[in-house]
Amino acid sequence: MKPETRIERDFLGEREVPAEAYYGIHAVRAAENFAVSGRRLHRSMIRALALIKKAAALAHGQLGELDPVKVGAIEKACDEMANGRFDAEFIVDPLQGGAGTATNMNANEIVANRASELLGSRLGSYVPVHPTDDVNRGQSTNDVFPSAIRIAAIWELRDLVDEVARLQESLQKKETEFAAIVKIGRTQLQDAVPVTLGAEFSAWAEAISRDRWRLYRVEERLRVVNVGGTAVGTGINASRKFQFEFIRILRDETGIGLARADNLVEATQNADVFPEISGLLKPLAVNLSKMAGDLRLLASGPRSGIGEIRLPAVQEGSSIMPGKVNPVMCEMINKIAMKVYGNDLVITHAAEMGQLELNAFLPVIMDVLLESLIMLRRGIALFNDRCIKGIEANEQRCRENLRGSLGVLTVLAGRLGHEAMSAVYLRHLRTGEPVPDILIGEGLATAAEIEAALDNYRAG
Repeated sequence: MKPETRIERDFLGEREVPAEAYYGIHAVRAAENFAVSGRRLHRSMIRALALIKKAAALAHGQLGELDPVKVGAIEKACDEMANGRFDAEFIVDPLQGGAGTATNMNANEIVANRASELLGSRLGSYVPVHPTDDVNRGQSTNDVFPSAIRIAAIWELRDLVDEVARLQESLQKKETEFAAIVKIGRTQLQDAVPVTLGAEFSAWAEAISRDRWRLYRVEERLRVVNVGGTAVGTGINASRKFQFEFIRILRDETGIGLARADNLVEATQNADVFPEISGLLKPLAVNLSKMAGDLRLLASGPRSGIGEIRLPAVQEGSSIMPGKVNPVMCEMINKIAMKVYGNDLVITHAAEMGQLELNAFLPVIMDVLLESLIMLRRGIALFNDRCIKGIEANEQRCRENLRGSLGVLTVLAGRLGHEAMSAVYLRHLRTGEPVPDILIGEGLATAAEIEAALDNYRAG
């Protein structure tokens, strides 16, 4: 049985729309035109669009430019949208042509249909609330869409910074826990000099701390929005009083200290803030991936590799090898980093592709920037809870690797001399004898002196 439909019209003609749909003809056309990725609009973006539409309606109401009854219905519809009721009604693929008009109209239609329904009208009538004349009043896609990206990105960025802070805290706890465990340090994957396991964790914690600070500071650039600029930043069809009331209300609704751009034409043309944000996500991804790779190396084996730490076993690692457990949480982080690097390149090209008064590639920027923020936040939370917090030190293996390494020669070189230690090294290469045995056998150091030198060693 064919689902019930309604007929809607635009200047291109008529189309059937599902009778119970809150979206309308513009969304239907766009959903067909851009059936590409199968992805849905990010939840934070829907919420941001809803609050922008709500703030605009309230501003018009405050200035007497919109019927109070319409304002009330639009406000309720936007609140429902912000809370997730209409997520499934956003049917337009994020990889759409245009600068976001399809998604903006999708939102306008949903709000108009719900507001009209609240006032007793049928879906698709757009009476008494019209999607463009009322819901989109005093706005354009060209100020709504980029402002919504900025708002959504700030929410996601704040959540990400919180997760980065928790990861830093976990790493610092491990730094303290492993502060007394001396092991061999490695440069270029070769034995170098002793270092504490705690010092290695301190290095990762410090790098993550830098990322946390960079991301915390960059929010201020995202707070500058071009709402009120409408089509090209000149503010056509949006009075000055409306523009300032609009931004004031939007601050309250979003909980963000938003600022109206001083140069709305510039703010409508340029999208360089998004590569800036993405560019700061990239070093975070680099530091995370480097740390994950280090952890994989230190946990390798566990019998035939380095094996100086034990990662939590979270799942079986092989369909054929009994008992095999792989460093899957670390590998997950490596893969997220790869995606962030790729998304950064997409954002860079898309921002550069803007022409004259508008950037028509904002939808792809929106999609992949929010994807990077969300992936990093979720990935860090899982990595922290299911890997970092449960890492254990294999102290015996740390001691064995240290005693069997050449690092002990550097520790003693200050007292016994570089040439003498080089001679010990050459003998070790020639005979294969353990370095401590050579030192003791040649009377260069006692076993107690070797142990004391290693035990007393601390990084820095």
